[in-house]
Amino acid sequence: MQIVHVSAECYPVAKVGGLGDVVGSLPRFLNELGHDASVVMPMYRSSYLYNHDWEVVHKASSNLGHWWFDYTVIKEKSNAQGFELFLIDINGLLDREKVYGYEDDVERFCAFQIAFANWVCSWKKLPHVIHVHDHHAGLIPFIMQHTHAFKRLESVPSVLTIHNAQYQGSFGWDKTTYLPHWDSWKRGMLEWLGAINPLASAIKCAWKVTTVSNNYLGELKHMSNGLESLFEYEKGKCSGIINGIDYKVWDPSSDPYLNDHYSPLSFSEGKSKNKALLCNEFGLDPRKPLFVFIGRLVGEKGADLLPQSIHDSFQHIGRKMNFLVLGSGETEVESGLSLLKNYAKQDYNVYIGYNEKLSHLMYAGADFLLMPSRVEPCGLNQLYAMKYGTIPVVRETGGLKDTVKDMGEHGGYGITFIHPSVGDITHAIYRATELYHQKETFNNNRKKIMELDFSWTRSANDYVNLYQSFY
Repeated sequence: MQIVHVSAECYPVAKVGGLGDVVGSLPRFLNELGHDASVVMPMYRSSYLYNHDWEVVHKASSNLGHWWFDYTVIKEKSNAQGFELFLIDINGLLDREKVYGYEDDVERFCAFQIAFANWVCSWKKLPHVIHVHDHHAGLIPFIMQHTHAFKRLESVPSVLTIHNAQYQGSFGWDKTTYLPHWDSWKRGMLEWLGAINPLASAIKCAWKVTTVSNNYLGELKHMSNGLESLFEYEKGKCSGIINGIDYKVWDPSSDPYLNDHYSPLSFSEGKSKNKALLCNEFGLDPRKPLFVFIGRLVGEKGADLLPQSIHDSFQHIGRKMNFLVLGSGETEVESGLSLLKNYAKQDYNVYIGYNEKLSHLMYAGADFLLMPSRVEPCGLNQLYAMKYGTIPVVRETGGLKDTVKDMGEHGGYGITFIHPSVGDITHAIYRATELYHQKETFNNNRKKIMELDFSWTRSANDYVNLYQSFY
């Protein structure tokens, strides 16, 4: 089957969050299963663009309302990512360094989607499936089905994957002329709560809708930033497919970022060496359990709860553990975590910023990973951590609930809590600290989580079954 993925992000070309990780991995694994998967995304002015060789495969023009624009499609020559990668360039709109955050983002992504549809319409043989990701590509299913210029695409199945339903890309009806001429009787396929809502439109128009975990799909019926009733109405075509991780990249036995490698048969020594290196670098005590947080320092991730949770853990449990935080985000959260260093010397440290090598060392050297997320559609950090023998301590939400089973349950292997609150986090830290000193149980659990299968191969097979349901 030929599957075309359309996305605003794709790692390592351009990534802001988990969307980029998924689109940068899933197509390659689909290809390894014998299919022909490719990715189409905007041509940002990223370092990846300048460090690879490209060829022009298509040039044409289209229009955004009354504004006609030229666009160019280029292809990465070497297939370095394991799939064909196409970039669409529109001079003045897409040729910028950042992915999002511009005042004309509506115009940028509308033009991108129109250019994509215009290009695909010119193909002699149409793809078997067009798979769009989040609201930035959410108008494509509508364009394929209900615009006069692109009727040729009407019979091509479309799939929408929702990575985060909090962001929907809504804009006013004053910009309706941006869209190619469409059947006015289909206004309801664009509208939600009085505006044009690309994500809602994609949910209505796509043949199938997936979310990045089963539990997140259930949550969307109750908490989806105004789309709750739509998810309930369209539930018949919705399903959850958990994200996977690439074990060629995330493998402590071969990780190029690590000096000391290990496997499920040698994890005790390997993790101890990595922990010693990490603790030495940040002035921590390797004899104590080490808790880490890796990610964006924002409320969505529960990062604002960390300073008080760490403070209260020291106060109520004692100085029996270490904490290390890596991330950047909201200024108040960064400040709170930085100020905590004055109170918690030798038991706590923080690195404000992004450091890929350090993140790998933290997964390898930590004993526990904290994820107190308020919202977590799937989550990848807990999957990375488990591959590296680091026990996840997570809130039961979204994909965290699907992938981490509490040790209090039969067959459980992680530590979970219900509420995104300081009290629940502190109690979970207490449970983890007690587990750390039960060495046989602790080590058996670390070996167990390293052997769990959260590979992309399993998830890719689920997507193939979904695609094949159209034929």
